[in-house]
Amino acid sequence: MALRIIIFDGNDKLRESLVFLLSSTGDYEVVGDYNNCMDAGNITRVYRPDVVLMDIDLPVVSGIKGIRLVKEARPDTAVIMFTAFEDDGHLFQCLCAGAGGYLLKKTSPSRLFDAIYEVMNGGAPMSPSIARRILGSFQQGRVNRYSLTTRELEVLSMLTGGSSTKMIASGLDISFETARSHLKNIYIKLCVNCGKEAISKALKEHVI
Repeated sequence: MALRIIIFDGNDKLRESLVFLLSSTGDYEVVGDYNNCMDAGNITRVYRPDVVLMDIDLPVVSGIKGIRLVKEARPDTAVIMFTAFEDDGHLFQCLCAGAGGYLLKKTSPSRLFDAIYEVMNGGAPMSPSIARRILGSFQQGRVNRYSLTTRELEVLSMLTGGSSTKMIASGLDISFETARSHLKNIYIKLCVNCGKEAISKALKEHVI
């Protein structure tokens, strides 16, 4: 039985190429492809995909929030990020949100096929450079020495990835004022005065 796949990617040409590529094998059924993930929850509930390929840089609603919408609608659906971003900030935001894999867009078609089956069999497919980043983070010993809450770590991760307060609020589905409050608490716990100092300290001391 063909695996049911949905694609969320803002690049129309790439998305169309992915649809053609996956559909041509006979092993996959692309049941939907979209240039944004605003309605990802309802789409997932209706089409019940086995796997979702999700970009991060999507209009209106980010792919990071899209992961949450998909997983809330159908926890059994596996989400593989298919993106050009390979920085630590975006990587760990996606993993915290529930992504089951993280592939860069330069990934070969054969590797993409393998990744889909890996995630369906309980694996966590990663591009080699992404896997090295994760391994490096453990080797360096990420420790929560500042007693940051899970939400504060998510906010700090997004801040480090270049997100503004507005983008943090949207990505985590919280109000602008709540995002500001989290940032204020983070600054207090890290003993810094601004976002720039928080980012510098977080990266230097491997807080995230």
